[in-house]
Amino acid sequence: MTTAPTLQFQVLPHGEGLDLPAYQTEGAAGADLRAAIPADAPVTLAFGERAMIPTGLKMAIPAGYEVQVRPRSGLAAKHGVTLVNSPGTIDWDYRGEVRAILINLGSEPFVINRGERIAQMVVAPVTQASFEVVQTLDETVRGEGGFGSTGR
Repeated sequence: MTTAPTLQFQVLPHGEGLDLPAYQTEGAAGADLRAAIPADAPVTLAFGERAMIPTGLKMAIPAGYEVQVRPRSGLAAKHGVTLVNSPGTIDWDYRGEVRAILINLGSEPFVINRGERIAQMVVAPVTQASFEVVQTLDETVRGEGGFGSTGR
C-alpha cells in the first residue's frame, strides 16, 4: 500500500474554532468540510438558489494530487442540497480559500449554520496526458454510440 499524502491547512480567521476536514468512518473516501459562516448569520437557500459557502481553510496539496469537492449524500437525499459543479476540482497549485458552491434543489428553504458539514473532499492522484492530433482514430465495437446507446 502506498503512503497517503499529507495536506497542510491554513485556518483563516473566520474558520477559527471549526474542526478540520475529517473522515467520519474508517472506510470513508471523503473528509467532511464545514461552513465557516458567522454563527449569528446563517445562510438560507431558497429553492433554486445557490451560494458559495466558505470553509475558512486554505490548503497546500502535494504536487501530483488534486482535491475533489463533492456533495454529501445525506444533504442531497434528505434536503435536495447539492453542489453546482460536482465534483469541483482543486488543483495542487491553488492556494486560495476552499469554498463549496451549494444549490438547493429541494422543495423547502434550507438553512446552513456555522460548522455544518456542507460537502466532502476526496484526495486523488492526477495524471497529465499528452495531446496529439491524428487523421483517424482506431475503430472499436462501440464506435460513436453514446448518450444511452447501450440501453437502460
